[in-house]
Amino acid sequence: MAEAVVAQLLLTLGAALAKEAAHSGGALLGKEASALRGLFGKIRRSKAELESMQAYLHEAERFKDTDRTTAIFVGEIRGLAFQIEDVVDEFTYKLEDCKHGGFTAKMKKRLKHIKTWRRLAAKLQEIEHNLKHAKQRKKDYTVIGRSASKFTNQALHFTRDEDLVGIEENKERLTRWLTGRGGGDGLEQSSNKVTTVWGMPGVGKTTLVAHVYNNVKVDFDAAAWVTVSESYHLEDVLKKIAAEFDIAVDVATSDTRGIAESIHNYLQGKKYILVLDDVWAVHMWSKIRNVFPTSNCTGRFVITSRKHEVSLLATRESTIHLEPLQAHHSWVLFCKEAFWNHADKQCPLELQELARKFIAKCQGLPIAIACIGRLLSCKPPTSTEWENVHRDLDLQLAEDVIPDVHMILKVSLEDLPYDLKNCFLHCALFPEDHKLERRTIVRQWIAAGFIKEKEDNRTLEEVAEGYLTELVNRSLLR
Repeated sequence: MAEAVVAQLLLTLGAALAKEAAHSGGALLGKEASALRGLFGKIRRSKAELESMQAYLHEAERFKDTDRTTAIFVGEIRGLAFQIEDVVDEFTYKLEDCKHGGFTAKMKKRLKHIKTWRRLAAKLQEIEHNLKHAKQRKKDYTVIGRSASKFTNQALHFTRDEDLVGIEENKERLTRWLTGRGGGDGLEQSSNKVTTVWGMPGVGKTTLVAHVYNNVKVDFDAAAWVTVSESYHLEDVLKKIAAEFDIAVDVATSDTRGIAESIHNYLQGKKYILVLDDVWAVHMWSKIRNVFPTSNCTGRFVITSRKHEVSLLATRESTIHLEPLQAHHSWVLFCKEAFWNHADKQCPLELQELARKFIAKCQGLPIAIACIGRLLSCKPPTSTEWENVHRDLDLQLAEDVIPDVHMILKVSLEDLPYDLKNCFLHCALFPEDHKLERRTIVRQWIAAGFIKEKEDNRTLEEVAEGYLTELVNRSLLR
C-alpha cells in the first residue's frame, strides 16, 4: 500500500538527513561539499513533499477502488517512492564506503563519489519533476463535481429465519437483553442500557442485529437504525438519527445543538431503541450519549463494531463476541446459498469435495460463504463450472469474484496507522493458518525497523507487544 511505502521511506530519509551534520563538520573538498549540499537539499525537499503526500494517501487509499483517476495517481506515487528509496539506499551505501581504507583510498573514493552525488541529486530532481506532472494530470482528469465515493457497509436490514445459520443462541440473548422476553428485567424499568456486538469483518454482526431489531422494534415507541462507519461526522450522525426517528427537524437551518435538543425532547417519556451499526471509535458514543434522556424513559442501544475497544462500552454481561462459523454451520449456510432454488437445498454428491474446498477458503466468515454460494448458484451445477471458479480463486482473483468480502476486509486494513500496516502486512509473509509465535514475531518487527521508540519510555518490545494486541483487538489476527 502506497501509504505504508511512503511512511517507511520517510524514516529512511530522516536517517539520511541525520548524516548531514556528521559530514558537514568534517574536512570536505570544495566540489565534494557543494555536491553533498545539493544532494542533501534535494533529500530535504523530497522528505517535505512525502510528508504531505502521506496525509493525502491516508484518505486517498480508502476510495481508490471506486475512483480510477485516484487509483492511477496512487500507483504513480508508489512507483516514485520506490525510486526515491533506490536513490537514498545508494547514497547511504556510498557514504559508508567513504569511511573504509587508507588516506589515499579514501580520497580517491571521495573524488569519485562527487559524480555520484551529482547524479543522485539529478535523479531526485527528475523524480520531483515527474511527481509534479502526475499531480497535474490528476487535477486535469478529475471529473469536476463528482465527489470521491467511499465504500460504506450499508446493510439492507431484511433477514429471514430460514437464512440465519449458527446464531440462534446469540439471537435469544440479544432479544432477552433488549426486551426481557424469556427473563430479564423487561422494559418497564426506566433506564438506558448499551449492548455491543463485535467481531472480525464479515462475521455476521449486522445480520444478527438486523434480525433481532426487526423482531423487537414493535415493542418500542420509537426505533432507529443508523450506520455510522469510520469517517463519520457528528452532525451527520445526529441528522440520520433524527430522520430515522421521524423527528421533524429543519436540517438546512438547524445547527448540531438544535438537532440534539430536538432528539432529546422527542424521546422524553418514550421507550426507544437505537442501533448504531459499524462504529469505529469509542469517542463517537461519548459525543452523543448525552443527547438521549435518562429519566422518565427507557432506552436500548445496540452498537456493532469490529473493534474490541468499542465493545467495552457495554458491560461484559451485555457484550456478544461473534466468532467464525463452525464447520457444520458453514456447510449449512453454503448449501442454502448455492442451492437456494433447489427443493432440498442439498449439495449433489459429485460436487461435495469442491464445496468443501470453497468453504475452507472462507474460514467460517458468513459473508464470504454467502458471496461464493450466491456466485455458484448462478452457475450450472457441474464439476467443470465449479472448478473454473475455484481456479479463479487460486489465481488470486478473489477481489473480482467476491467483491463484498474484498472491500469489507480492505476497509479494516486501510484504517490501520502506517506502523501497524507494516506489521500486519509482514504477517502476510507466513503461510495460511501458520501459528505465529508472539516472541518471534515481535523480534522480527523490531529487526525490520517497524517498531519505533515512543515518548512514554516503553521498550521496543513493549511497543511491539502493544501493536500485536491492537491487531488482535481489531479482529485482524486471532
